[in-house]
Parts: sequence; C-alpha cells; structure tokens
Amino acid sequence: MAEAHPLASVDIPSMQDKVSPEEWKIRVDLAAAYRLVAHYGWDDLIFTHLSARIPGPEHHFLLNPYQLMFEEVTASSLVKVDMNGHPVGETPFMTNAAGFTIHSALHMAREDAHAVMHLHTPHGQAVSAHAEGLLPLTQTAMLVREDVAYHDYEGVAVDLDERERIIADMGDKGAMLLRNHGTLTVGETVGEAFLKMYFLERACEAQILALSAGDGALNNPPQGAPEVTAQQGKMGLKLAAGALAWPALLRKAYRLDPSFAT
Repeated sequence: MAEAHPLASVDIPSMQDKVSPEEWKIRVDLAAAYRLVAHYGWDDLIFTHLSARIPGPEHHFLLNPYQLMFEEVTASSLVKVDMNGHPVGETPFMTNAAGFTIHSALHMAREDAHAVMHLHTPHGQAVSAHAEGLLPLTQTAMLVREDVAYHDYEGVAVDLDERERIIADMGDKGAMLLRNHGTLTVGETVGEAFLKMYFLERACEAQILALSAGDGALNNPPQGAPEVTAQQGKMGLKLAAGALAWPALLRKAYRLDPSFAT
C-alpha cells in the first residue's frame, strides 16, 4: 500500500493484439462481469474482486486494477498476475493484496476454479454473520445451499498462510460464505461463477427480508424438498449458465455500455 498512487488517466491502450484470442475472450467476459456487478449494485467502491485464470501451466490469472471503479473496468485494464502476485508484463495499475490472497488460493488448488468472484454486499455479509448461515427458506436458497462452504473470519485477508485454510474449508464446493465478511463463488467459466453468485446473493437478500418478519411468521419447506431442490440445482445451474443466462447477460452488458470490451 506504500506504493499507492492516484491515476493520472484512465485511458487504457488496447491489449487485444497483445494477447491470444483465448485470453482476450476471457478478458471480455471478466470485464463484463465487473460491469454487471456494478449494474446490480453489488460493488463496494473498489474493494471487492473477481478473477479469471488464463489457460496454461503458469496459472496466471486476471484481477481488477485496484484504482478503478467497477464501471470503469475494461478487458484491457485487467491485470495479469502470477502466483506470487507479481504483474506479468508492464501495467500502470496496482492490485488488491487481499484479493490476491483469496483468489490465488483457489486458482492454485482447484483446477475447475477458472473464475472466482468475491463480494461484500450488505445481504451477503448479514447472512455470513448468522450462526446458521444460509437457511432453506426459498427455492433460490435450496438450489445452492448444499454447495455452500464456510470459512471463519481471520481479519483482512492479507496473510498468505490463510490460503491453506480457505482451500481446506472450500473443499469441492462451488460457493462459500466468508464469515462476517461476504460471499464467494467459483466456476469453470466466468458465466458459471456469475450465475452461482446471482443465486447466492438473491438467496441472502430473500433470507434477510423473510427474517424481518420474525421467526414465528416463517413457512418452512416440507421435509425432503430442500434435498430434491439441491439435486435440481446441481444438474441445472451449469447448463443455465453456459447456454442460457450468461449469453443473455453478456448481451445486456453490451447494451449497457460496450466500452467494457475494449
């Protein structure tokens, strides 16, 4: 943080002709996810992070430039870092140390964790602070609840030793509630991680709204229904992300502001 400095300009030269077509597509998808997070009001100024791994044995991954708001992020502004957090190539930007710790842990340990999303929304933080975590109160919650892991709070995640505990707590789950902190999802694609996050965030929001009526006013689902719904979610979410929801969300991002893809 001692090297932090304001940007003189956010004019960013295009990287499209400097990277492979495969990397450029990942950059465009990730930049779209940043813009959509801002659109849905899930951003926390500059303080959360989404990442995507670049194919290859180096396990390099893309992370947001720390100085930009999410609605300013473009495909070319994303910073490629190695597993030590060092930028790969020249960049005018710095990255978030806590973001590196959390994201590098999962990119290193999980071959299927090509994309990682982490948010600090009020509803996500509120449910992460509930002793019972995510409850099976809505269909949305039941679709993802059995795929949610939990990790206890250890302070701002700048200690690299915490990576081992994040990996152990995550196991093979696709989502996590970071206790007293926020939400996290992983996916084989940016679209899959985004859709998991959408469902997790909607479930958290609905839980807070439902609990505002008091425990005695709740209708709990019949026995067995949460388990059936969890199986349906396991089968359907990946397909929905790849073939249905993400292509539609990408079109939405272009309608909102196509500059993300530059």
